[in-house]
Amino acid sequence: MKKNIISTSKAPSAIGPYSQAIEAGGFLFISGQLGIDPETSEFVEGGIKEQTEQVLKNIRNILQHAGYFLDNVIKTTVFMQDISMFADMNEAYSRYFTKECPARSAIAVKGLPKNALVEIEVIAAK
Repeated sequence: MKKNIISTSKAPSAIGPYSQAIEAGGFLFISGQLGIDPETSEFVEGGIKEQTEQVLKNIRNILQHAGYFLDNVIKTTVFMQDISMFADMNEAYSRYFTKECPARSAIAVKGLPKNALVEIEVIAAK
């Protein structure tokens, strides 16, 4: 199977041995994104709402770079430091996925890279 590595400067660079995204078999797999502004390489100010907003901007930029759109997203996995932040995360998330929402899992974890409040990974299909 042929795979295409996707990388754009409009999303944070990978902080380890992985790609921002891989396209293979008609699917796009986006690695977990954090609420980091790609221009500053720093987390956006604020809480989980602001970080979720930035995460989804980063995801949208990767999707667009690969020729996909938010409507192509079929599955998201949301990792949060604290499940009590779910409503705030969901408020920001629902501004990006408004109709025919993708399948989603939301998981509370003990910790995230760089002490992020939220991380989201995506699978999209054409």
